[in-house]
Order: sequence, then structure tokens, then C-alpha cells
Amino acid sequence: MKVADVMTRQVVTIDKDAPIGTAARLLLEHRISGLPVVDGAGNLEGIITEGDFLRRAETGTQRRRPRWLEFLLGPGRLAQEYVHTHGRRVADVMTRRVHTVAEDTPLEVVVRRMEKHRIKRFPVVQDGKLVGIVSRANLLRALAAVAQEVPNSDENDSRIRDAFFTELERQPWAPRTSINPVVRNGVVELWGNIFDEREREALCVMARNLCGVKDVQDHLVWIDPTSGFIGLSAEDEKKRTAG
Repeated sequence: MKVADVMTRQVVTIDKDAPIGTAARLLLEHRISGLPVVDGAGNLEGIITEGDFLRRAETGTQRRRPRWLEFLLGPGRLAQEYVHTHGRRVADVMTRRVHTVAEDTPLEVVVRRMEKHRIKRFPVVQDGKLVGIVSRANLLRALAAVAQEVPNSDENDSRIRDAFFTELERQPWAPRTSINPVVRNGVVELWGNIFDEREREALCVMARNLCGVKDVQDHLVWIDPTSGFIGLSAEDEKKRTAG
């Protein structure tokens, strides 16, 4: 399998001049751990993650070192850390040197790089522009779909997935940035978050109506924006209570 088979195409992004508070709210609202930073043309400029908010002056968590160690580090390193802990724009906090992958990168390569660099996600780029993101969650969903099957890749699965995203983009009600389908042998597994329970059936109908689909499995998680209540699909709730 390749990155294009499992990646999230509709990615939540942010501009480098946005306030860090906006970035933090987006991470919380969408329940994600990283935001690609892009310019107006869609070019990837960096990434900001949960880890970038661990050392902040507002929470009193910035590093405090002995004077002798600060002397050894030098003023340049200390000045850089000051920007990271006190800066108020995404550009001040984000990581600029980002590890990326292409759509045709094999998942084996992705996993190797995740282990080597100890990171959780890769922006997917084409000609410098962001086209998606592949994370550990995407890999887990792919594994869940194929764990008990004999590998039997089919070009039809890729066509189904592309058709789903095309239809998703057409619908004004659709939660584009939080849905990730995994397609295997004509079976569509719907993963991701929805914020209105009525979207669940609509997304299942959307998948069922696609040419070549044999079955649809609902793994969507409903998050009530007001109360924070989390609701699973009927099948996943049955498995949870049984386990």
C-alpha cells in the first residue's frame, strides 16, 4: 500500500501569521496533534504541533537552566528559545524544516521514517504544495482494515476512495477535514469525527451509493460540540461493551 491509499486529503491548516491561540483552538476542536502551515498558494511552510506548546511562558513551563549551562549554550541558542516560548505568532513557534512524503511513497518507507525521526505525521506534498497528511492514526486504520485479510490490492479500491472524496467535496454539510475512508476489496470503512449525529447516516449512504462498493462499515465517532459527549457507532459500541 502507498500513502495515497490511506492519507487524509482534506487537511486542517493554518497561516504562519495567525496567533498561536488560534492554532491551539484548532488542535483542540479537530482533535488533532499537528497543523501544517501553508501560504496563500498552498505551499508548505512548516508545521506546528502539540509539542510546540509544552514550553511556554504563559504557563510557566519554559526551560530554566543554571547560569553555567546558559553560558555554554551561548546567546544565540537562548535567543532562539526565547522566541519559541514568548512568540505570539505561529511563525515564531512552528518547525520550519519538515519531513514530508509523496503520494506514491510506500507505507513501509513511511513507518521507517516515523521510527527514525520519532514523529507522528508526515505532510504529503506534490511540487511543494500540500495535498494531504499521513499519520499514525491513518496507518492504524489501514491495519484494522486488512489485519485479517490476505493482501489483495485492487485498483478499484483507489477509484472508490477518490470517488468518495469527490462526492464529499460537493456536499456543503459534509465534515471534509475529519473523515478518512479506508477501502479494501470493495469494503469501505468510515473513520473520523462527526459533530452532528445525523451526518453518520448521510456519510454511510454516500459510501454505499458509490460504484463497486460491497459493504460499508461505520467507525465514525460523534463528538457533541456543546457537551463534549462522545458517541460510537452501534457496532463499535457493542464491541466496546462486550470487551
